[in-house]
Amino acid sequence: VQLQAYGGGLAQAGGSLRLSCAASGRSFSEYDRAWFRQAPGKEREFVAFISWSGDRTDYKDSVNGRFTISRDNAQDTVYLQMNSLKPEDTAVYLCAAGVPRAAMIRAIYEYSYWGQGTLVTVSS
Repeated sequence: VQLQAYGGGLAQAGGSLRLSCAASGRSFSEYDRAWFRQAPGKEREFVAFISWSGDRTDYKDSVNGRFTISRDNAQDTVYLQMNSLKPEDTAVYLCAAGVPRAAMIRAIYEYSYWGQGTLVTVSS
């Protein structure tokens, strides 16, 4: 059972990247999905959430309006479109899956499955 995140890389401030998180070994199409990130020396933090049906999303305040989370359940893949990138977005981005209708969708403990992360570096 694996979540594989990819699409990270180096971008300039103001640029864009699109992250993907694909599932293998089992289906996560009926799981809520989320993106978290962890910058060097900092704790892991919530970035974005999407419900299993895609009808509900939530974003960290600092990325709201710049990042868009989406999913394709037929491909069992979740995406994070990141626009207007800033140097403070530099981090390892991790995708996660959790059971639907969790009480605290921004909490790390609500997610049982995690990908290995993909590094995003934004230069100024």
